[in-house]
Amino acid sequence: MARFVFITGGVVSSLGKGLASAALGALLQARGFSVRLRKLDPYLNVDPGTMSPFEHGEVFVTDDGAETDLDLGHYERFTGVAARQTDSVSSGRIYSNVLEKERRGDYLGKTIQVIPHVTNEIKDFISIGEDEVDFMLCEIGGTVGDIEGLPFFEAIRQFSQDKPRGQCIFMHLTLLPWIGTSGELKTKPTQHSVKELRSIGIAPDILVCRSDKEIPEKEREKIALFCNVRKSDVIAAPDLKSIYEAPLAYHREGLDQAVLDAFQITPAPRPNLSRWEDVADRVFNPEGEVRVAIVGKYTQLEDAYKSIAEALTHGGMANRVKVRAEWIDAEIFEREDPAPHLERFHAILVPGGFGERGTEGKIKAAEFARTRKIPYLGICLGMQMAVIEAARNLAGMKTAGSEEFDHEAGERRFEPVIFHLSEWIKDNQKIARTVLDDKGGTMRLGAYAACLKEGSKVRDVYGRAEIEERHRHRYEVDIKYREKLEKHGLVFSGMSPDGRLPEIVEATDHPWYIGVQFHPELKSKPFAPHPLFRDFVRAATEFSRLV
Repeated sequence: MARFVFITGGVVSSLGKGLASAALGALLQARGFSVRLRKLDPYLNVDPGTMSPFEHGEVFVTDDGAETDLDLGHYERFTGVAARQTDSVSSGRIYSNVLEKERRGDYLGKTIQVIPHVTNEIKDFISIGEDEVDFMLCEIGGTVGDIEGLPFFEAIRQFSQDKPRGQCIFMHLTLLPWIGTSGELKTKPTQHSVKELRSIGIAPDILVCRSDKEIPEKEREKIALFCNVRKSDVIAAPDLKSIYEAPLAYHREGLDQAVLDAFQITPAPRPNLSRWEDVADRVFNPEGEVRVAIVGKYTQLEDAYKSIAEALTHGGMANRVKVRAEWIDAEIFEREDPAPHLERFHAILVPGGFGERGTEGKIKAAEFARTRKIPYLGICLGMQMAVIEAARNLAGMKTAGSEEFDHEAGERRFEPVIFHLSEWIKDNQKIARTVLDDKGGTMRLGAYAACLKEGSKVRDVYGRAEIEERHRHRYEVDIKYREKLEKHGLVFSGMSPDGRLPEIVEATDHPWYIGVQFHPELKSKPFAPHPLFRDFVRAATEFSRLV
């Protein structure tokens, strides 16, 4: 049976619960334990799939097709454990399940209430796969005191009582603000947060205290006294230069030892941190620098492209260079010449997105990269923009465009080289979709195989003939334009196994110009950089030496 660590947050949101959870998972792995991490989000959306990136950052997609919170990306990057649909749930999903059961008559006519029906549904979710790992780390989204989070806090309180004594512990992340006028860290917000948590029946075993200053011994003692924890269980979480320093930093602070002590695991296995020491060495000791432009439409919020930013960092680590990524709003290029903005970069990346806004600017970025021979990586919509650019400027199809934009505008304006994907094969079953379907959960989601063309650049990059990558899209490059585009140098170098869906395109007369329909960034890790990002940064490094 797994031991459970429930991670909660207090004072303010965005303190780094997800990162702390991921780092703890990595440390427990370093001591030889198996781990699984879960995220329980209080928002009422069924999943973040229909939420704007400005609202919630990027949507992370699992192999089995779940659209999840970006924290699951942290979990995978730090532990290497592939997340599943059973690792993410929201209040919306919980309530939907309860109401579906009520409609079916599963509750035999009982009055449906938050306690016990909603809390039981949450507990059932937490219990899934509990016999598969040594530790189950469950992060509760939001902040203690949020009204929508109360069913989750009540559920984990009940869950800890249902389990044998010593099988569950609680870790609470709080903030110690620095008051400049008085020149001191204030512990009162943490005290009030713990008081709020204890008022609903949960007493934290470990406190992780975020601050931008070192926590003096006096303050540690005060926190321990007023929050009823041992001083050794007050863990400092200072600001770091890189998130990949977190496992080593938390180990120095004794977080993993505090968790093992709380479970009375003694003697504890010694950790092997060589993986994270190598990661830190690559982060802090680069041998050069490259500049990469990310031309997107959600550039005001960096979390919208979180996995891409991290995958670029991983590619830099693989090449011993620092990647300086800069976000550029694609709409700028609809008004201005892209040259003054892009000519100082060593590579250009155009990420995914939805809707027509900014797409003409992305097409200009793709054209600039193609004509100037600058390394280019187009992801999802970024691949489609590269195809439209080639169709217009190489194949002479001046009205080439996407059905997505016509559907959005409500009128036919483009020749649709990109079309709405109405059917595809998943696990040997045909899936059918129409443009009238609900938006949530109806895209081509999760891991799909692709076959790589012999002699192609991507075949060399991956080093194998077949790959499996994660998808999240409902529009696709139309295969009927393949011959015309390949005649002008844009080769379809990766295809679905049935040969119907283009997965990868590349320019034959360009040193590194690749577009992929999938999201390779979702599988990249600091200790195992994704092949495409590793080689993309290598190409950028070579280009930097030419200019």
